[in-house]
Order: sequence, then C-alpha cells, then structure tokens
Amino acid sequence: MVAVDRDRAEARPAPNLNASLLTVSAIYGPNASGKSNIIAALGWLQFAVLDSLRFWEDGIPLEPFAFTDDPDRPAEFTIESVVGGVRFEYVLELNRDRVHYEGLFHYPERKRRRIFEREGNELTLQRGLGQLSGARELLTSTTLALSAARRFNEPHVSGFTRDLLNTQVLGAPVTSSHWRRRRPRFAQTRHWFEDPVDDGQTPLPGFGDLLSPTQEDRTRALALLRIADLGIDDVLIDDEPIDLQGVERDSPPPRMRRRVRLVHRSGHERLPLDFSAESEGTRTWFALIAPVLTALKNGSRVLFDELDASLHPTLSAQLIRLFQDPVTNPEGAQLIFTSHDTSLLGQLNRDEVWLTEKLDDGSTRLGALAEFAGERVRKSQNLEKAYLHGRFGALPDVDRTEMLRALGLIG
Repeated sequence: MVAVDRDRAEARPAPNLNASLLTVSAIYGPNASGKSNIIAALGWLQFAVLDSLRFWEDGIPLEPFAFTDDPDRPAEFTIESVVGGVRFEYVLELNRDRVHYEGLFHYPERKRRRIFEREGNELTLQRGLGQLSGARELLTSTTLALSAARRFNEPHVSGFTRDLLNTQVLGAPVTSSHWRRRRPRFAQTRHWFEDPVDDGQTPLPGFGDLLSPTQEDRTRALALLRIADLGIDDVLIDDEPIDLQGVERDSPPPRMRRRVRLVHRSGHERLPLDFSAESEGTRTWFALIAPVLTALKNGSRVLFDELDASLHPTLSAQLIRLFQDPVTNPEGAQLIFTSHDTSLLGQLNRDEVWLTEKLDDGSTRLGALAEFAGERVRKSQNLEKAYLHGRFGALPDVDRTEMLRALGLIG
C-alpha cells in the first residue's frame, strides 16, 4: 500500500514514513494462483489474536502448505501498519503445535523499538512496560502473546490490536470454526438503518468497539444504497411475529424478529418489499453498506475476495472511487480486493495493482505491477489492454489439446 506515484490525490502522505500510502490495492491472477490465500492469511491472523487465549488449548488451527514434505514447518506472518502516525510491525512464527517466535515493534522517530518479543514461552518486554508483565502468566505454547497482552490495556498494544481487529474480511474461504462463528455478517447493515443513536456511543453489534451509527450515518447509508440506482427510496425496519405452526390461540404472545423491507418507487407509489424478495445484486450491495461505511468512518480496512463475483462492474468502480477520493474517504480507509474483472484496471493506477503467479512447487508469488519483472511499468500505460495481451503474465495458460483429444477431435 506504499505509493510509487506520490503526486496525486489518491496517495496520502505519511510523514513519519517519508512515503505516501494508498487507499486501494487490487490483486489479479489466474484461478488457483493464490489470490484468495492472501486475503485469507490476514483474516486468519486477525482471528488468531481474538481466539488463541480462549480456544487454542488443544492445538493451533493452522492449515499448512499442502505441497510440502514438512507439514510441521513453521508458518510466518508479518504485518506492518501505521497507527496514530506511527509505524508498527508484528511478526509471528508458529506451527500447529506451538508458537516459535512473536514480536511487536514500533518506530517512534523512525527508530525500531521493541514493545515485546517472545521466544518459545519466554516473553521480553520493553523497559517501562511493566503493566504487561501479567501477560506472562497467561502465556502457553499455543497462546499468542498479543492475545494475552491486549488484556492489560497498554496504549501501544491496544492501538495496534484495535487497528488489526477492526479489519473486515469479506468473501475469503473459512478454515476455522471460530472464524466462521465470529466474522462480521453482511446483515450488520441493518443496524445502520435502525433508530439512530444521537451520541454515537453505543457499540455496533458484531464490529468490536466501533460505534453505532448516528442520524448522519443513516443518511450516508441511504445515499450509498441509492448510488446503485435500484429504485429504492428508503429502508423500513420493524418487528414481525415468528410464525409457529400448531401454536394454540391462548398461548403466550408470539416471539418477534426484526424485519427489513426496502421501499421501492412505483409510479407515484412507494411500495415496501421484503428483503428476501430482492434480487441477489440488490442484497449484495445492501450487505456491503455496513463494512464499507464502517471502514470509511473509522479509517479501517476492508478486504474483499472476488469483488467481481459479487458486484456489477459499474458498482465495483463506484466502490473503488469511494475509497480513492479524499472527500468520501477523509480518514484514509483502505480497500484491498481480488478480481478477474479487467475493466476495473481502468480505475486503477499502476501502483494499485498486484499480480499473483503459481510457481512450480505450488507456492504463490505476489508481485507489484509497478515493478513488473524488474522493469518499471509506464505511468501512462493502458493497464487493461496490456494485461489482456499477456504483457504482465498472470493470465491462465489455456491449452485445449488434451480436451480436443478426449473429444476425439484430434488424434
């Protein structure tokens, strides 16, 4: 997310890094080249921090690389982020049996300083952070030190973990039962249309410590819904009884559930339509409102696997522009997505595109298009045309010979 071309509004200056950061990155590549794994890896790391202290007593739910002779070889995760203008770095090495190494560092005044570092079960803390010493008592061979340390409300640890956990991962494959249970559901958009909380101090269900929408937020959510030109005027949310067959008339009052209806324009009338009757495209766009507006409001991240499989190209382009434009994205929220839709390359700069390639050993190589094969891609180059002509690789290698032979069409 570091800009190559810094002389444009989409590149946000980060003075402490002497660099500018991007708000959009797209990952392209053939099927099975590993695009989804890039999204899934960050999602796994996020929920590892949430779950390890409570759910990892019987082992670490890590899915090892399938094409290896050593399934117990440690996997390494590294994430760097800017929180409050300061660069943070978190490194984790572990296999399914134990955590081998873990470290959290920050760069005040651009110098690397340790917050904590862990070798096996030995935890070393930065001088002056004695309030984290209680994390040692919570540490086991399968517990992340970051999971333990976040319990003690130390500002450096809290700021970094809050930034990590507020990342929303959508559409990536689920490999953990806890991840499946915990990941934010698209239905959270409903809360943006509930009766607003004027002070905005109530936590938003399903989104950690993010705050509930205000009346202004509801207005923005409705505006985003209308961008799709779906003929929708408003959203109604009320209660309806749960229909329980065979319940006697003198039974207690029926249980109620929340109902979402979208109000459509029809001539001079406004007709509410039950959400279940809406088209798949409408439901998908509605569901994206909560993750997108939550990120834009708080300056957090949205990771979206296969954006083109869920949205029409026009709506995908609208979504990209929402994150690129400083007017609609003043907090520097970031959108990272995978896609096959080459038409979206027309919305992207050369430093906003990454390419995946599956290597001979089954691993994935992730490379920046801006520095493809050691040759800098021209800023003025038509990315879509060049990509489709195989200029950057990352295209399926289609060989019809075996299929034609199986069909008896060739000898």
